[in-house]
Amino acid sequence: MSLKAYQNVQARTESPRETEYRLFAQVTGALIKAKERGVKDGQFVDALDWNRRMWSTFTTDCGLEGNRLPDELRAKIISIGIWVSKYTSEVIRADGDIDALIDVNRAIMEGLATRPQGERDGEPASPVESV
Repeated sequence: MSLKAYQNVQARTESPRETEYRLFAQVTGALIKAKERGVKDGQFVDALDWNRRMWSTFTTDCGLEGNRLPDELRAKIISIGIWVSKYTSEVIRADGDIDALIDVNRAIMEGLATRPQGERDGEPASPVESV
């Protein structure tokens, strides 16, 4: 099976929550790997930048008028995204610890892994948009 065919199947079978969870897992894995290497080199900064870009995308999406997430959740995501951006700069300057970014991502992953009340067998309780 070609990569394109796999991607098409994946896109049809994966819910937005699952896609977001998978992205968080990949980015968080890169942060963990960067931490374990113990070297603050280009790969370390690349992992931090990937995390910051992911959060920037979520922040931008939550600010869009058509986003159907509840206002309170959107505000929280935007707030976390702003913190991630600022804190990432501190980590790059060696004024912060990458563990805090990993912990935030893991907490979000836990939330994404929890099935919303009313959701059953892949049927969302209400329309779910990308964070």
